[in-house]
Amino acid sequence: MGTLSTDQREFAERAESVAAEFADDAYTWDGDPPWANLRRLAEADLYCPSISEEYGGQGRSDVAAMLLTEAVGRECPDTGWFTYMQSMVGPRAIDLFGSEAVKEAYLPDVTAGESFVSIAISEPEAGSDVASMTTAVTEEDSQLVCNGEKTWVGGVPFGDAAVTWVRFPEGLGSVVLPYDDPGVEIETVYTNMAGYAQTHFTIDDVVVPESHVLTRGEDAFKEQLVALNWERLGSSVLTVAWAEAALERALAYASEREQFGQPIGDFQGIEWKLAEMYRQVETAAALVYQSAAGAVGQDRPPSRLRTSTAKLHCSRMVEAVVSEAVQIVGARAYQQGHPLEYLYRLARGRRIAAGTDEMQLNTVARALKDDGLPTVSER
Repeated sequence: MGTLSTDQREFAERAESVAAEFADDAYTWDGDPPWANLRRLAEADLYCPSISEEYGGQGRSDVAAMLLTEAVGRECPDTGWFTYMQSMVGPRAIDLFGSEAVKEAYLPDVTAGESFVSIAISEPEAGSDVASMTTAVTEEDSQLVCNGEKTWVGGVPFGDAAVTWVRFPEGLGSVVLPYDDPGVEIETVYTNMAGYAQTHFTIDDVVVPESHVLTRGEDAFKEQLVALNWERLGSSVLTVAWAEAALERALAYASEREQFGQPIGDFQGIEWKLAEMYRQVETAAALVYQSAAGAVGQDRPPSRLRTSTAKLHCSRMVEAVVSEAVQIVGARAYQQGHPLEYLYRLARGRRIAAGTDEMQLNTVARALKDDGLPTVSER
């Protein structure tokens, strides 16, 4: 990208240099936490760059977190996922909305690459329809008590807590729930297509300290949507990283593999595939960084129109690009254990996680109907 500031470019270059160390062990984690890589990023003062400095982060903008996610995810898709989840999702919500006590309790270990904080939104009967959530916090004998259940929560087997969306008497909000509370019971641990654990847990009369309340009241849902938009931009840049990894492998294979007396990359059919893949990747990267840079530059939340457009485009893009990479490499890429086979499984999940394609389409349409097209001056 040609729009990075000098500081951002230097940060990205440092991130790329450290990320290159992860290449040899990439595609071997299969859902297990790459703790050694996360600690290496922390030692290099790169990990969780958007978290406040007093808790071990760098106090940078969310654009820095996106640059790190892309650089790392391009070399090691699993380390990229962990970087995104801890820089832009659960811990970021704690940093934005949490009390000093809850920040001190969780963020230093996260930013050191020693801990993981999840986000828990979905319920068995409330996926995209968050208004139907039944997990609730009520006031009983001057205490806040939480009851309910959450499902499809990532990172629980190796995590410490979850930023949990709940319903307060006055409306939606969020709290931090530690997994070691006696009232939190792990019911089922599923393994998804990509090999990642996703958990269903129940919450039975868990007392929530006031210090563990993140958002509550009139502006709570608006604040949660701001955090969710940054999460979606993080998801989008992660898909860019995975697509770049797939394109690099396809390009290398097309240059090395010979058939009919020449590299297959010299056949126009393959050339067109590679060019089209690059067009999709570069368009996606421009869209997601433009969405983020506009928000940071104007000190405002990310636009729901641009965020959902980026999320939709990037989720579809990575599936298409990885699929074409598999097609170029052929039978080798279709075997279990091949990097492209793993990327193919990872890519499919992005059209579901962090908001389905269909929900993004709904959001884009509503934003257009409410606000119209962005003006030239809003670019």
